[in-house]
Amino acid sequence: MSTAGTTEPLYAADRYGYSDLLSGAEQEVLGKLRAVLDSQVAPLLADYWEAGEFPYQIRQPLVDLNLMAPDGVADSQGRTSGLYGGFRNFELARTDASVATFYNAQSGLFRSTVLHGGSAEQAAELDPKIRSFELTGVFALTEPEHGSDIAGGLATSARREGDEWIIDGAKRWIGGAATADVLAVFARDEADGQVKAFLVPREAPGVTLTKILRKTSLRMMQNADIELRSVRVPDSARLANINSFKDVAALMRRLRSDVAWIAAGMQAGAYEAAVRYTLEREQFGRPLASFQLTQQKLATMLANLTASLGMVVRLTQRQEEGIFRDEDSALAKMFTCTSLRETVALAREVVGGNGITLDTGVARFHADAEAVYSYEGTHDINALIVGRSIAGTGAFR
Repeated sequence: MSTAGTTEPLYAADRYGYSDLLSGAEQEVLGKLRAVLDSQVAPLLADYWEAGEFPYQIRQPLVDLNLMAPDGVADSQGRTSGLYGGFRNFELARTDASVATFYNAQSGLFRSTVLHGGSAEQAAELDPKIRSFELTGVFALTEPEHGSDIAGGLATSARREGDEWIIDGAKRWIGGAATADVLAVFARDEADGQVKAFLVPREAPGVTLTKILRKTSLRMMQNADIELRSVRVPDSARLANINSFKDVAALMRRLRSDVAWIAAGMQAGAYEAAVRYTLEREQFGRPLASFQLTQQKLATMLANLTASLGMVVRLTQRQEEGIFRDEDSALAKMFTCTSLRETVALAREVVGGNGITLDTGVARFHADAEAVYSYEGTHDINALIVGRSIAGTGAFR
């Protein structure tokens, strides 16, 4: 494939050369990202994954790359192409799902919430700080009793008193909350019953965070339960363009494509790890990669990855054209995560007994796939969103 502008912008796993659609400058930035990930991040992963802790020392090298608005790639407003943003998630996830989720919590979830949920004035003021990590934040929507039914079941409440809002409720599975400056909290306005969004300082009186323990997936990602008791924020902390759950759904339409890119990137990481192992490991006097059954499994993994890349590339191109549909992003999330599950399972198979250790990387991808399969919309919910568009009638309310 073409490597104009840098050296090997992606990898042999990009069999159909989707990365050729990137500019030379975009490929160069992604090449620098891969170099940092391979040299400074990958060597830390096994130990931190096993410990259930996040290697925060990797944050600054990633921040220093200015990945959200790199010179020569971003326009004067700090905007980049959708394909660049997608391949950035792909690169991060190729190394580790927790690393991709950690970075995307800032670059995707939080930034998109402010850019599209805030007023023009709020976006203009906050976006440069978000891009530089001067202001960090997370997306706090899911609740302890409400995941898939969050649209109708969201229980966190907000009531206005003068120039302040008082927020009560709880959130769950909020990744990165413990180190964020602010929490983008979605709450139901008691006055009109509509969902609003508020930027709540993490250390505001009444905010309590508790780390979620005993996870078997995304172990490095620090997820938190959040309790909000009579938390007061000024009206200026409310994001002006989120006034109903329809506005939240519009955000989710954009964010599901990020997860689909992450699912594709994880497939690349698992596939590459499996190829490396089977080329090096010998049984019966031959490399594992020389056996027919192994080659069939590797071919299936590559097919899954290639199909997933094709889907997310085309979805992103259509979104760049202004075409945002729930069923399109849901279809991509559903398919890429189903393919991810099969791909990581096949990777674990070909690595054999060593596939349950952290030494090859395959075990991490295998376990982490389960979290990605469920977050930002479960497989079943996304399938029903697609089904509704096919049949013209919803199977759920």
